[in-house]
Amino acid sequence: MELHRDMLNKTIPIPLYFQLKELILADIKSGKSPYGSMIPTENEFVTVLNVSRTTVRQAITELVQEGWLYRVKSKGTFVSEPKLQQDFATKIESFEQQMQRLGKVPRTEVLELIEEKASADVAQALQIEVGSKVVLLHRRRFADEEAIVRLRTYLPFDRCGYLLQEDLVHQSLYSFLREDKKTEIAWIKRKIEATEATAEDEKWMEMKKGKPILVFTSIGYNIMNEPIEYSIAHYRGDRNSFEISVLPATK
Repeated sequence: MELHRDMLNKTIPIPLYFQLKELILADIKSGKSPYGSMIPTENEFVTVLNVSRTTVRQAITELVQEGWLYRVKSKGTFVSEPKLQQDFATKIESFEQQMQRLGKVPRTEVLELIEEKASADVAQALQIEVGSKVVLLHRRRFADEEAIVRLRTYLPFDRCGYLLQEDLVHQSLYSFLREDKKTEIAWIKRKIEATEATAEDEKWMEMKKGKPILVFTSIGYNIMNEPIEYSIAHYRGDRNSFEISVLPATK
């Protein structure tokens, strides 16, 4: 990134830190500052742009928190690898289909595929009795051999118990559910929350505990509006971003 004194406009009401943040971001998005390249030092920004150290730190800190930059102690601040731009939140499709559209090689690892008793949360989501038998499918999923999400999926045993004998590494869950109209997912209700990585996230996704995680809680319904699938997906906040289309409100 090349710096020159007139890059920031000090006569307009837009905060200087925000102007600087947008300039750095524009450089990254245009490819002028490619992945792995180092941005100017804090001192260079301060000296060339004639701004305060606080202004520079705020701009850089926000870009680090948003995943565009990362710091290496005693070395500098570098451009992060681009996040996966996903529209998973608005589509019903398999993980394999999502990754293939993004030009990535998908891989699934099944961590658990067992029968267990429904907890209160699972029972409420699937509209069954607490303690009823359910299928638990716990998976870790990769894009180009990088773990980006892990998810626990619960399904009613009376309709989906056969899945315990199926190959859910090489075939998608939805491909099996589509074989019967009573289990085919027709629509999904999703809730998105931001939280911090747990010890399990640290273990399975090779990330530090406390780092940002996006949690998608989903309930999938069949054509009769009966809940068939209850999933909790933990997406790495530093490697994923999600696109949502917003339509005008109907009058």
